[in-house]
Amino acid sequence: MVPGSASNATTATSESQRTSAALYTKHCATCHGKDGRSKTFKAKFNHARNLTEPGWQDAVSDERIFNSISNGRGGKMPSFAKKLSVAEIEGLVLFVRGLKTT
Repeated sequence: MVPGSASNATTATSESQRTSAALYTKHCATCHGKDGRSKTFKAKFNHARNLTEPGWQDAVSDERIFNSISNGRGGKMPSFAKKLSVAEIEGLVLFVRGLKTT
């Protein structure tokens, strides 16, 4: 093992998590809420999904979350394919997974 490599990996992971959190705040929180519970006016108007719901989290695949972010959903959720990179969308998928409540 290379000295310091675990530390570098942890730093890279932390930076990725901060980036994903910032992207979520910028692009998703308006509808899904800062906590993912969709308790915003815009969420009620657009029927935005509660991203913390364990049943939904267990039923949905990472691929579906990725596709929803990338392509949008039902005319209410916009497509982010032209605004975000594949890596950024993958980071948002992980971020959304982290919103699951128990």
